[in-house]
Amino acid sequence: MGHLLVIESWVGSMSRLLPRAIRESGHEFTFVTRDLHHYLRAAPADGPHPLLAARNLITADTNDIDALLPHLERLHDVLGFDGVVSSCDYYLPAVARTAERLGLPGPAASAVEAACRKDLTRRVLAEAGVPGPRFALCADAERAAEAAREIGYPLVVKPVDLCGGMLVREVRDEGELDAACRALAAFPVNARGQDRTTVVLLEELLTGPEVSVETVSFGSATHVVGVTDKSVGGAPAFIESGHMFPAGLAAQLECEAADTAVAAIKALGLDHVVCHTEIKLTPDGPRVVEVNPRPAGNRITELVRHVTGVDLAAACVEVALGRIPDLTPRATGVHSAAIVFLLPDTTGILTGIEGADGVREEPEVLELALAEPGRPVRAATSNNEYLGHVMTADTRGSGARESAERFLARLHPTFGACSAELPSVVLA
Repeated sequence: MGHLLVIESWVGSMSRLLPRAIRESGHEFTFVTRDLHHYLRAAPADGPHPLLAARNLITADTNDIDALLPHLERLHDVLGFDGVVSSCDYYLPAVARTAERLGLPGPAASAVEAACRKDLTRRVLAEAGVPGPRFALCADAERAAEAAREIGYPLVVKPVDLCGGMLVREVRDEGELDAACRALAAFPVNARGQDRTTVVLLEELLTGPEVSVETVSFGSATHVVGVTDKSVGGAPAFIESGHMFPAGLAAQLECEAADTAVAAIKALGLDHVVCHTEIKLTPDGPRVVEVNPRPAGNRITELVRHVTGVDLAAACVEVALGRIPDLTPRATGVHSAAIVFLLPDTTGILTGIEGADGVREEPEVLELALAEPGRPVRAATSNNEYLGHVMTADTRGSGARESAERFLARLHPTFGACSAELPSVVLA
């Protein structure tokens, strides 16, 4: 049995998947957080809170790495940790620093920090010759305007240190660029209370389908588990509206996408880590969008598990413990699995979602999760504002996405008027 130190987590699906994987693998965990109420406010309505499975719940300032490391070192002397992990992007660098400080397995802290900062990722990959978009790093709006003229519109404006597509925008002219830069400047602290950098990343707008490559790295080798396709909507934002595994690409194209992801992971120096690398399949070949040094979100890990039997959450646990994960595919009877998300397109109070009972009874449906009435909503601008999802399986071929989209079309949210201004930051 191993004892995992878990430093923070998301409050979404991975907040359940990671504790489940730890428990089912025969391990236990101690959870460290700066704000336990952040998780209690998002308590599940259909079962016990996942943090109840923790051996210990400890409060510490996880945003102050200089104070956190000696504190965790003292805890390690008493509790004896065998590995350290998190599912939250904002704390992956702290996890890597902790592993180095405590002499535990894990990726190099410098590699994780480079992967978690989009500007550093761009620099590292460009120096290694891994294909990506043309880009510029801009300290202010004036420099952004100059760089935009060099790259050419339309282009993409990104924060270098936010997740879930927050404040990522396509801009078509200088006015839209200025508005996007002002929006970033008005968001100086992320959802976890961490100060943000003011650097703005401008990128060439890439065209073509988008996929993600799911990999596990250990022993200085990267193993490709598969390729997931992605649908994106919500322009000028980039909101992930659905995924299917496997992507159903031609063999050559799938190989090119996988090779590009592996090259990016190698260039960054990542090892002992599960990665979710997003790739754009442009007319000029695959281009890296970003490298995420943690298992995929949006329940992609569950799509992979339903099709292949490979549990990426469990693989994350095992590599954090310095062990060899089980990546052997098994026959599951499922040829493809897909998830699509219900997005709000208006502002108000959710009063209900019509059609749910009929969809829930469909045999292809693996999961139907929907927001409860009474929730304040606004038109979606990032991946943090879903009203729910439908997950489906196809036991005969690659039709899972088609059925998921068909069932999603039968769901109709209803809204009431909102009497107060909605909060500007969602729980993440």
